[in-house]
Amino acid sequence: MLAYPHGLWFTGDSYFYVGYALRPAPAPSKTLGYSFLLRLLEPLHSLTAVVVVQHLMGLAVAVTAYAVLCRAGLPAWASALVTLPVLYDAYQIELEHLLMSETLFMFLITGALTLLLWRVRDGRAPPWWAALAAGLLLGYAVLVRSAGAPLVPVVLVCLLLWRRGWRPALAFGAAAAVPLVAYALWFHAERGTYALTTSDGIYLWGRTAGFADCAKMRPPPDEAALCLPPGAEERREAPGHLIWRGDIPPRLLMSPVVTPEANSTLRDFSIRAILAQPGDYLEAVGEGVGRAFSPHRYRYPNSTTERLYHFPDRPQLFPSGVAYAAGPGAPGTVLADAMRYGRTGAPSEVVQPYANRMIGYQERWFLPGPAIGAVFGLGAVAVVAARGRRREVLMVWGTAATLLLFPIASADFDYRYVVPAVPFACLAVGLGLSAVRARAAGAETGRADADRADADADGADAETDRTGAETDRAGAGAVSRWWGTRGSRRREKDRASVP
Repeated sequence: MLAYPHGLWFTGDSYFYVGYALRPAPAPSKTLGYSFLLRLLEPLHSLTAVVVVQHLMGLAVAVTAYAVLCRAGLPAWASALVTLPVLYDAYQIELEHLLMSETLFMFLITGALTLLLWRVRDGRAPPWWAALAAGLLLGYAVLVRSAGAPLVPVVLVCLLLWRRGWRPALAFGAAAAVPLVAYALWFHAERGTYALTTSDGIYLWGRTAGFADCAKMRPPPDEAALCLPPGAEERREAPGHLIWRGDIPPRLLMSPVVTPEANSTLRDFSIRAILAQPGDYLEAVGEGVGRAFSPHRYRYPNSTTERLYHFPDRPQLFPSGVAYAAGPGAPGTVLADAMRYGRTGAPSEVVQPYANRMIGYQERWFLPGPAIGAVFGLGAVAVVAARGRRREVLMVWGTAATLLLFPIASADFDYRYVVPAVPFACLAVGLGLSAVRARAAGAETGRADADRADADADGADAETDRTGAETDRAGAGAVSRWWGTRGSRRREKDRASVP
């Protein structure tokens, strides 16, 4: 906060979110869940306040993960250890300081999973009211980032794995649909089609453009021109960068590429390419996953974009004469929007020596790619090993895997898509450890109970022998000094521990 008091700006996306916060209207390229938060905080007229709220959300992600693991029976020190990547990873902290949607996205998903896992120690399905609240949170998370859409069916399937899980699953699904349906109705009222966005087609085209071969997929005539020429240099370009070029076939043939018709055509072309060349598609997705787990940090999709994930040593330069939101109200340039929202003449500020301290911190303290891969691998092992809590671990690890894979599969690899998945992979490992610990404790308890039962049986036999001898000495028909009838055990004065 001392180094960058007005937050950090991500070229393009931050301008978009601030612009639509000032002039709300459904956008064809992105959902506006994050802009709604900015709109809510706008009366404060403080970019600093926005960043403070985001850092508090980041801390809340760690605190709730810690609380869930403690409730699951994991020792406090181990629960704290699992949260360290969320608390101290420099890329997590930098992402919280960016005027971007990822921190709110993580916070909402964490809230939803916390509600569903709060009774993890009981092994019972969550109550319907908790599932209802979780559905509302996760539905809104999809509006913050549409890449969260696959999480809804993932969580639904996991809820159905519980005995009588159909009740919380029904409540969850109905609640998750509420914000999505409301947004789709708003989108239809403004743009004439029921959707959240109309940009998934161009992103998926970029994902498939590098390998799509019209000779293999045989598209209809109106889609054939969307194939890049064989051997074209564009085929080797990162999809996340390729789709913004003005000379690619979609932008030459369709203007704009985010109309419902263009979106449908691009989506159909891309699906044809995936079905005709599944091996090439899986190879492209595998390359993206490999970058996430690589010890080397790539300048990907290009050096300009990757540089935005590092703490800067100079203020952001705003483009002149560019507006990112043309909703109701007077259109404003990017710089004018930033100054208007924060009521400041310097919406980007770098203060030394604090900035250099953060830059130095980021060079040393972060979770490297192989460690991220190890966390995901341990989470997968935990799904198999967590007998008794497999559903809970599967729900959390499935969330992490979906957050990692879906953006790569539907658009491209980007480091900011990896960072939000890490806390959930760590939580899955922690839940797996708690399940193993619970099983071990159960085995120890079982052995202790067996030992006590054997001791009781031995004592009862000895006592019976003594009782029989005294009865014989007392003579026939006499009542012994033992409680009850002849041959019964002495009445114990302490309270019984078991029936």
